[in-house]
Amino acid sequence: MASSSLNTITVDGVTYDYDQYMAKQNANKTANSDYISKDTFLTLLVKQMQYQDPLDPMDNGEYLSQLAQFSALEQMTEVAGGLTKVNTLIENMDTSLLVGQLTSMIDKTVQWTTTNSDGSTTTHEGKAKSVSISDGSPSLMVETEIVDASGNKVKALTKVDISTLTRIGEGA
Repeated sequence: MASSSLNTITVDGVTYDYDQYMAKQNANKTANSDYISKDTFLTLLVKQMQYQDPLDPMDNGEYLSQLAQFSALEQMTEVAGGLTKVNTLIENMDTSLLVGQLTSMIDKTVQWTTTNSDGSTTTHEGKAKSVSISDGSPSLMVETEIVDASGNKVKALTKVDISTLTRIGEGA
């Protein structure tokens, strides 16, 4: 397609045809940026209106359609950002509530199961001593009795994932 003044864009003194301009925009795009920013869209829209053929002006309906699409896109972007914030807030509240519930288990006897390498399960029992949060995931620190290398029973703390708990309470 031959280049004319009606299908070119001049930015900072450099004139581009549409394909060159879009290639430059794509090359400048970073991983976290939008494909086309609000400012770029509005600049293109103003340039399109400024350089339109006076004998064949852009259809008002097409112009309004472009504005409506841009407005809808902007609103959806804002809603998506708001939903991300709400989701983070809910996750934080869930963790806080769970930690509160786990704290009420301190000094209570708990039982949990582990899966052995052969697929069988073993039930363990101990007294909950504290709550631990690692990588946003809460767990209980449980005091258990183990047999050391000398054959003596000693107390040890074991980190127990809450999903493995089977009983909670006195005499679990």
